[in-house]
Amino acid sequence: MGGKTRPPYPEEFRQQIVELYAGGRRSVELSKEFGCSEQTIANWVKQAGKLSTLPAKGAAVVRAHKQARGVAQANALSTQERAELEHLRKEVRRIQSERDILAKATAWFAGESGHGSKGSTR
Repeated sequence: MGGKTRPPYPEEFRQQIVELYAGGRRSVELSKEFGCSEQTIANWVKQAGKLSTLPAKGAAVVRAHKQARGVAQANALSTQERAELEHLRKEVRRIQSERDILAKATAWFAGESGHGSKGSTR
């Protein structure tokens, strides 16, 4: 429980994955290539019914594969973008930590000056 959830995949995408599976592709390959779990693919195949009703091979399967790959590539981050994202996340954590420290220091100093501190040398 508590796993990541994502919006549902478009029906056309699901159908294309099922067609690729029917064309002989393994679910583990499809999972890695398109970023959906093997269990999700198994569910889609089960929902699609008998695989004999799907096109076994041919232009429709090739077209579906190209379209699905294009969707996956369009949604994927490049290596450079992924590295930049990780760097920015670390930077945000550092800045938030600094902010928290400054907020605590400000509160402490405000408390000290409000209680009439002894013997300031100013």
